[in-house]
Amino acid sequence: MTLAEKVNTDIAAAMKARDAARLSALRMMKAAITNKGVEKGHDLDDAEVVQVIGSLVKQRRDSIEQFAKAGRTDLVAKETAEMAVLAEYLPPSATGEQIDAAVAAAIAETGASTPKDVGKVMKAVMPKLAGTNADGRAVNEAVRRKLGA
Repeated sequence: MTLAEKVNTDIAAAMKARDAARLSALRMMKAAITNKGVEKGHDLDDAEVVQVIGSLVKQRRDSIEQFAKAGRTDLVAKETAEMAVLAEYLPPSATGEQIDAAVAAAIAETGASTPKDVGKVMKAVMPKLAGTNADGRAVNEAVRRKLGA
């Protein structure tokens, strides 16, 4: 069963369970997957679906940050609940050790030595972490730490 099919079966299960919050998040996710599929002109494979879900999680994270600054705890709670549902469909997050190992390998591979080389290292390290759910901010911080930025 592909990830997109799993979302469809989970939508049906949420309808039967009358879980409105979960159903809303799943429908939003399905709409994003469908829109991306139409944009690309083909059904998405699991890797592409994971990218779409990852971008939705990032949007939720940014929204939570903005709502918290504005003091909107009701919206923070809603976005947090949606993010929890979305995170169920992502692969496990990369650990700090995995990120550090990938960063060290990318630095050795690119020969980077100064803080000016952060972009070059990021380009090399992100494909190494493709199978995991690596947060770009965490990877960037690790690169900056290693390069002394």
